[in-house]
Amino acid sequence: MKFAELQELVGHQVGTSKWELVDQKRIDRFADATGDHTKIHVDPVAAQDLPFGQTIGHGFLTLSLMASFYSTGFPPIDDRKYGLNYGLNRVRFLAPVLSGKRVRGHFKLLAMVEKEPGNHQMNIEVTVEIEGEEKPAMIAEWLTFAAV
Repeated sequence: MKFAELQELVGHQVGTSKWELVDQKRIDRFADATGDHTKIHVDPVAAQDLPFGQTIGHGFLTLSLMASFYSTGFPPIDDRKYGLNYGLNRVRFLAPVLSGKRVRGHFKLLAMVEKEPGNHQMNIEVTVEIEGEEKPAMIAEWLTFAAV
């Protein structure tokens, strides 16, 4: 897709990623990478006595999956030179991701603003769906820059 074509999609859903498994191995690797070894995440036996009855993925693990979701769910921009993360305006963790569940990202293009010639800021709403669940795991407004 050309960048100009993407601009026509502001205000619309533009894609959905592939499913990603959040299993205990992935949760444990994330805990090792971040140093967050809270028992609700990494101790299946102790987690049985906690509110969800089993381990759950870290909220920040869910947030970090946005990069993977983007690679399979956001339309490729053929004439983009490069893209950069700019930050997040809002992030809300709405439901826990239980170990063993699959999640995927839905992308809605909220805005595209040219900041300088050839450089555009994109505001993208990312909703993370949990397979088989009504409530999403997370909703975030992601800000990126795209150079064309």
